[in-house]
Amino acid sequence: MRQYQFFFILIFIFTLILSFSMAAQSWNFIKEKDGIKIYTHKEAGKSLESYKGVADINAPADKVFAMIEDVNNTDWWDKNLTEIKVLFYEKYKRAQYYLVYDLPWPVNDRDLCVDVTVTINQVTGERKITAVPLPGVIPERNDMVRIKDYQQTWTVMPAGKEMSHVILEGFVDPAGNIPDWISNMLIIDSPINAISGVKKKLEKK
Repeated sequence: MRQYQFFFILIFIFTLILSFSMAAQSWNFIKEKDGIKIYTHKEAGKSLESYKGVADINAPADKVFAMIEDVNNTDWWDKNLTEIKVLFYEKYKRAQYYLVYDLPWPVNDRDLCVDVTVTINQVTGERKITAVPLPGVIPERNDMVRIKDYQQTWTVMPAGKEMSHVILEGFVDPAGNIPDWISNMLIIDSPINAISGVKKKLEKK
């Protein structure tokens, strides 16, 4: 009898842990703009939030993926980027690049070294482009703040012959002297601007 009681107690504890974990990972809907839905959620142990942008794009998944993956095709990227230097690029596999963000005075500009990996599911057609920091490649500059806590993933899935479902999910800590409330406010615009750039270029008639 005691063994059965112990077994049920374990199941109860496991259920509580699982429920808590799922709740902690839930996304909060923030707004929708130009067909792009934006969500955020609080990262455990961090004062900043992660972001997620979700949208459908009127273009085949392979075309959307090819545009996002090509680090030599950056005219749709964030307009605040003043420098983009490609360090390494192996098409549809991996890339490394260096970015400089121009921020308004009195905030110091930011720079970031990025390591990108690509995965393609040949069965479902799902494609992922994941970026994380790349340390020790380019020395830090005294006139800039190096972003070191960063991750971003593009997920592109077929949603029909001429339609794609796109998810942009990520987290960035700009470091330095930017208040958390400003950083959390700015992350809402980041996925909107990025996905809008893709949509405008590929859906242009």
